[in-house]
Amino acid sequence: MAVQAVTRRERVRQSTLREIRSIARRLLIAVGSSGVTVNAVAREMGMSGPALYRYYSSHEELVEAVTADFFTELTEVMRAARDDAEAGTPSHRLLTTCRAMRSWTIAHRPEFGWMFASPPPRTHEPNSTSVRYRAKQDFERVFFDQVVEIWRTRPFPVPALEELDAPLRERLRDYSAEMDGLLPPEAAHVFLSCWIRLYGLLCMEVLNQLEFCSDLESFFEECLRDLCAMLGLEYEPPPVRPA
Repeated sequence: MAVQAVTRRERVRQSTLREIRSIARRLLIAVGSSGVTVNAVAREMGMSGPALYRYYSSHEELVEAVTADFFTELTEVMRAARDDAEAGTPSHRLLTTCRAMRSWTIAHRPEFGWMFASPPPRTHEPNSTSVRYRAKQDFERVFFDQVVEIWRTRPFPVPALEELDAPLRERLRDYSAEMDGLLPPEAAHVFLSCWIRLYGLLCMEVLNQLEFCSDLESFFEECLRDLCAMLGLEYEPPPVRPA
């Protein structure tokens, strides 16, 4: 089957879409999320608000696209870190991935705050057609897939399912099924506990909720140490930075 060539008109449109999202990101960094409006972006583009609606039909659609870009960028950073550490142990790969996640986060605080501190619009339920939802799923799979690999090669300790509250048991069963049974419900509980702790800590750091801690990197490493214990891994300290 022949691949249809992209027309010049479509290339121009895609270039304009990227420019719109780039300007929205610049406004976010400069003035905050409240400054990312359709009219503000249109002014920077040198066009009217109604003209911009030919590219994004609403502010919500623009927010979706920009958020998806952020998730995609962070996902690529985490995958690159994981792949660079491919020759190492599962522990080394996971820790390298988590540290890359934090490095991107603290270097892109406005973007991370936009991604995680602002919930999706209430009128938009998560679904497979949302670019934001798909990008977020790809992001979460970077960590999830590594936990699956660890479980397959060296199962980690899990709680007894019958000892968990009934509503939680049912939700874990549903989640396990949603993830194609790659982790049984008990192992899914451990994964979710690790994941919530990891990115919840990063949210608190970005939102300046850890002012009591003067050494946030050491605090983060302590979190990684605990994650390794939960997953049955040996913690490996970060490489020593050159003086």
